[in-house]
Amino acid sequence: MIARRLERIRLLQPSVLLALAAAALVGFAVDGGVFSVLFNLYLVRLDYGPEAIGLVNAAGMLAFALASLPAGVLGERWGSRPMIVVGMALMVAGGACLALADQLPPELRLVWLLVNIAVLYLGMSLYFVNAPPFLMGLIDESQRNALFSTQVAALAIAACAGSLVGGFLPQLFGAALGVPADAPAAFRASLLAGALALVPGIAALAAARPARRAPEARPAADDAPAAGVVGAALLGLLALVGLVRVLQLAGMAAVSTFFNVYLDTELAVPTGQIGLITGVGRLIAAPAALVTAPLAARYGNRGVVLWASLASGLSLLPLALIPHWAAAGVSFVGVIGLSSVRYASSLVYFMELVPPTRRGTVAGVMEMAGGASFTAMAFGGGFLVALLGFRSLFLLGALLTSLSALVFWAAFRGGRFRRA
Repeated sequence: MIARRLERIRLLQPSVLLALAAAALVGFAVDGGVFSVLFNLYLVRLDYGPEAIGLVNAAGMLAFALASLPAGVLGERWGSRPMIVVGMALMVAGGACLALADQLPPELRLVWLLVNIAVLYLGMSLYFVNAPPFLMGLIDESQRNALFSTQVAALAIAACAGSLVGGFLPQLFGAALGVPADAPAAFRASLLAGALALVPGIAALAAARPARRAPEARPAADDAPAAGVVGAALLGLLALVGLVRVLQLAGMAAVSTFFNVYLDTELAVPTGQIGLITGVGRLIAAPAALVTAPLAARYGNRGVVLWASLASGLSLLPLALIPHWAAAGVSFVGVIGLSSVRYASSLVYFMELVPPTRRGTVAGVMEMAGGASFTAMAFGGGFLVALLGFRSLFLLGALLTSLSALVFWAAFRGGRFRRA
C-alpha cells in the first residue's frame, strides 16, 4: 500500500526518500519505538515512582515546549534542513546519556536524567518543528495530504518495529551481559542501541536537498476561501491553534507517558508483551494514516480533524474503565491510530492557513502547545496517579481530548480563517 502511494504521489526523488528514512529512524528509536517502551520501565528499575517518572518526562516536554517557537524562528532564518540535522544529533547525544544513568551514584541520577532528557527533547523539538516545512518544500502542494499521511505511516511502521524490538532487547542484552532481563544494565544497553540507531538518519538528512519548484499558486478552497492570514489575525490564529493542540494531545500524553508503567506496575504485564501490544498499536496506525488523504479529499481536513479528535477521546474509555491488558490494548490502538489521522490533517490544515514564510512559526506553535500538553499531563499526571490512581488520569485525558473537538469546531467554523 505504501509502495503504491509512493509511486502515485511521485515520492521517488532521492531527497524525499532520505527524509522518510530519517523519519522512520526517529519513529523506531524515540517517537513510539525503543525509548517509548523501555525508558519509563528503566526508571522503574531504578526505583523511581510515578511522581519522579512524571517529573522526568515533564522536564523533557517542557524543554520541547520552550524550544519549539525558537526552533521555528531558527528554521525560517537558517533553513529547515540544518535544524533537523542538529536536532537528530542532539537526540543521539541525549538518548545515549540517559541510558547511562544507572552508572552514576543514586544522589546524582535525577539531575542527570533531567538534564539529558531536556537535551533529547530539544533535539526532538528542532526536528519536529522544522520537518513539516522541509517536507512541504519537497513536493507539489496538491500532494501534501498524501505526503504527510505517508510520513505518518512510515513513522508508525518504524515505531511498531521499534516497540517489538524494544520489548525483547532487555532479554537479549541481559543474556549477553549475564544479568537478569529486568536488571538496569539490560535496559541501559537496550536504550544505548536505540539512541545509536538514529545515527544513519543524520547522514540521510545531510544529503537531502529540496528540488527547485515553481512558486505556489493559491489553492482552490476545500475548507475555506483563498486568502492569507496576516497581522493581528495571525496572532489570533496562533493562539487558537495552540489551545486546540493542548487539548487534543492531552489523552495522547497520558497514554504515551503512563501506558507502559500502568501495564507493568498495575497489571503485571511482562516487558515483551508490553512491546508487542504497543507494536501492534503502532502498526495499525500505519493504514490509519494512509486513509487520511482520501478522507480529507472527501470531507476536508477540517472534518477529519474534528471527528478524529472526538473519536480519540472516546477511545480512552476502555483503558480508564476496564483493568485488563486487552482493554488497555484496544484503547492504545484507538488513540494511536486516530492520532495519526488527526496529526496529518492538522498539519496540512493549519499550515495552509498562513503564507509559506510563516509555516515554521505555525509548526513551532503546534509543537510548543503539544509540549505544554505533554508537560502538564506528565508532571501533573504523576501526582494524580499517586493520589487517585491511573483511572483518574486516563479519564481526564479522555475528557480534554473530546473537548478539543468542540473548541476546534467553534474556532474554525464558517471560514473564519482563510487559506494562504
